[in-house]
Amino acid sequence: MTTQRREPAQNADERTMLEGWLDYHRQTLALKCEGLTDEQLRTASVPPSELSLMGLVRHMAEVERGWFRKVLADDDPGPLYCSEEDPDGEFHLTEADTWPQAYADWQAEIAVARQHASGLGLDDLSKGRSRFTEEPFSLRWIYTHMIEEYARHNGHADLIRERLDGVTGD
Repeated sequence: MTTQRREPAQNADERTMLEGWLDYHRQTLALKCEGLTDEQLRTASVPPSELSLMGLVRHMAEVERGWFRKVLADDDPGPLYCSEEDPDGEFHLTEADTWPQAYADWQAEIAVARQHASGLGLDDLSKGRSRFTEEPFSLRWIYTHMIEEYARHNGHADLIRERLDGVTGD
């Protein structure tokens, strides 16, 4: 797999710009994971942290699922990796957890996110609510939040990747 990262358009309308930046950050996380073994992708950054690249990808699958399925569309299929007993389950990896499965889950959630957002306007409000508030969210707010979420975690991914094999980059 070779990820092609596209720079967001510089002169686009707002929706194209937001979707472009979200895709750019999704692609950046994929790039940070390329060329590593499952063992490397499961390797935690620095003890006692359990943060790993595979854990970040699984976390972002949960985040995509939460905001676009549960909040935007009011479709709650339940979590992928988390549970009441293990609310941070996406970060608790075992030898059985593989990159192909984590990547497939993440890409499936991105596809569903795109499907739920298509046809909506940026000012359209979510059908569901988040665990933080009973107020609905606009699609614009969700896009902006997702860009922020990916940007923050891509910073973590930069540091983890550099620790693993010395690779740096944007």
